[in-house]
Amino acid sequence: MPHHTFDPLASRRTDDDPQLDVFVWGTVFLDMIFAGLPTAPKPGTEVWAEGLASCPGGIANLAVATRRLGLRTGLAAAFSDDDYGDFCWRTLEQQEGIDLARSRRFADWHSPVTVSMSVDRDRSMVSHGHPSPVGASELIGTPPRSRAIMVDLAEDEAFGATGPTWVDQARERGAIVFADVGWDPNERWSPHVLERLERCDVFMPNAVEAMAYTGTRTPVEAVYALADRVPVAVVTDGADGALGIDARTGEEARVPSLRVHEVDPTGAGDVFGAALLVGTLAEWPLEQRMTFASLCAGLAMQQYGGSLAAPGWGDLADWWTALVADTSGDAYHRSLRRRFAFLDDIVPRVPVMACRRATATIARRADVEPF
Repeated sequence: MPHHTFDPLASRRTDDDPQLDVFVWGTVFLDMIFAGLPTAPKPGTEVWAEGLASCPGGIANLAVATRRLGLRTGLAAAFSDDDYGDFCWRTLEQQEGIDLARSRRFADWHSPVTVSMSVDRDRSMVSHGHPSPVGASELIGTPPRSRAIMVDLAEDEAFGATGPTWVDQARERGAIVFADVGWDPNERWSPHVLERLERCDVFMPNAVEAMAYTGTRTPVEAVYALADRVPVAVVTDGADGALGIDARTGEEARVPSLRVHEVDPTGAGDVFGAALLVGTLAEWPLEQRMTFASLCAGLAMQQYGGSLAAPGWGDLADWWTALVADTSGDAYHRSLRRRFAFLDDIVPRVPVMACRRATATIARRADVEPF
């Protein structure tokens, strides 16, 4: 486990608690991030990048984000026995402290790889991979007891059409089901996907996905449509913030995004979901949960590269301490101090050497400068 880990759920833990706070399943990619490209490469040309880093990506972005925020995290994934697989396994287990008891290594299987190229605050990606040697059911077996699981609503192995899946088993064992949904490459936006929300507790799509699946015209209409299907619906809307409804408590909230110098949005959605999960398990009010999630996502976008950028409690404490010390009297900074005042009860308990962003890289030294 990482040293100096701050536990946001410490006051709520009992001897009967499950071993894990959150359990996730999916594909781990080796991400290689080329940063600071002057232009995108054209056919037959070579472009030099200012920086290069490497880290576990894919579902690892979410697992790392929850672990950095102090949650006991378990991950089920297939890993190759090649050098890329060794690096990802070692980084996740030894450096990040993620439980890989439900993960397995496979011989003669190539590690999935993604190359990300950041140009002018946007990115392009090239990926290569093969299907997992085994499916989720065989890999996971009986899922471990956990407070929560996080799944893709469109994933058939999580929400199979016939019979209970590992998601149903986890829920029967007391787990809260958090779900998001990815872009439909066929753009069919099947309404049958939303029928799976009856097996979920929290749904966190972005505005484009939410409007497409619900057939609505605005994020506001979409969040109301989703609130009729799932206890907690939160729709993220990029620079316009996020909207949410908690039907269990009757709370509604709309929070703005943090103003940041965005350099790479990779993994920001995973960080938002991880932070919302922390606030939910800690039983914070809806607005605080969403405000905290917007902060974590905003901090992640100021750094390059998925799991590398996921903030820890040390980064959050640094941000709040600097904000409190800032004597700026403009309306925006006054608003920040009001909206994030709840951190004043949390940050004093964060150790000085609490977990911060990592620099995991095959080259042993990340060459991507923070902004």
